[in-house]
Amino acid sequence: MFSKQEAQQLKKEFWTAFGKSFPRKWILYDTKVKDFSFKFNADNKKAEVSLDIEMKDEIFRNAYYEKIWSLEDILKDFIGDFQKEEYFTLENGKIIAKIWVEKHNVSIFNKNTWQEIFEFFVEKMDGFEKFYYEYEDFIKDV
Repeated sequence: MFSKQEAQQLKKEFWTAFGKSFPRKWILYDTKVKDFSFKFNADNKKAEVSLDIEMKDEIFRNAYYEKIWSLEDILKDFIGDFQKEEYFTLENGKIIAKIWVEKHNVSIFNKNTWQEIFEFFVEKMDGFEKFYYEYEDFIKDV
C-alpha cells in the first residue's frame, strides 16, 4: 500500500511517462462542443478511455448520446467493443452520458503494466478521435 503522497507521486510519474512516451496533442476537451470530451483514466485496477457527455441540460445530453448511439456499429469498427450508459452517475452524483472502453488487470501503481496501459490508451483514443473527425459534422448537428 502507498501513502497518499506516494500515490500522488506515482500518478504524476505515470502521466509524465505517458506524455513523454507518446508526445501527441489529443482532442480531449477540444471538441468544439461544450461538455463533450474524451478522457483517459487509470486507477489501481483498470485503464479506461471514454467519451463523456456532461451537459447539464438532459435534452442536449441525450441528443448527443443518441447521435453517437446511431453510429454504434461504426464506432465499434474504430474502437472495438465498448460499454455505454445514457445515465451514468459520477462519484460526485452528477449524471452524464458515457461511452467507454476498459482494460482490466493493469494498475497505475504497477510500473510493469504502464506500457500496456499506454498502448491501450493510444490505440483506443486514436480510434475515438478518428471516429470523431470522420463524423464530427453529423455529431455536432444537434
